[in-house]
Amino acid sequence: MYRIETHLHTAYISRCGWMSAQALVKSYAAAGYDAICVTDHYNRECFDYADIDLTKPGSKTDAFLLGFRRMQREAAHYGIRIYEGAELRFDGSENDYLLYGFSHDLLADPDAVMRGGLASFSARAHAEGALIVQAHPFRPKCTPAPAEYLDGVEVLNCNPRHDSRNALAYTYAQQHGLLMTAGSDCHRPEDVGQSGILTDSLPEDGYGLAQLLRSGEYQLIKPNQTGD
Repeated sequence: MYRIETHLHTAYISRCGWMSAQALVKSYAAAGYDAICVTDHYNRECFDYADIDLTKPGSKTDAFLLGFRRMQREAAHYGIRIYEGAELRFDGSENDYLLYGFSHDLLADPDAVMRGGLASFSARAHAEGALIVQAHPFRPKCTPAPAEYLDGVEVLNCNPRHDSRNALAYTYAQQHGLLMTAGSDCHRPEDVGQSGILTDSLPEDGYGLAQLLRSGEYQLIKPNQTGD
């Protein structure tokens, strides 16, 4: 089966990310992964850290995807696929939302996205077929979002420095009929390859990953679980 990481941050955009593209790809290849979705943080703190000026006109998506592009170049040497993703945080909340299968236009104006909030963004994202998964919804300072704005919930977040209260996330997803995902939430070397999904098919791109998640035809990787 194929191993896919669904939640990962680079040092280029995510202020809390420690690892370079080279270190990440090499480590995940050694851990037996076939694909990685780069979900760098999309919030005001990280745009400031990456020196992306939100007051200037023009799309900011290309600048935001710097980590993805560097990962993609490195991955060519290892035969690993790299998918575009994002972890959004809207103004006035500590909640984070993983985004899969999106157009560049959807994230072009970060200031408007973050000011607009989840309800407004969810309508736009779903209109174009993007997938929204709330990350670690029961972590301290986070609250589960209304289910109608979500496609899924990250029910297994394996970041070792946070208590994500995964059992509560699983129950919430089950009660509301939401998709369930798992991810390493990788920021540092010790986080590499802790979780993700196992699947019989390997998507070509981020849109294919969104379709796979929507299908539910995958298994969640538990910590220290080896592949077939």
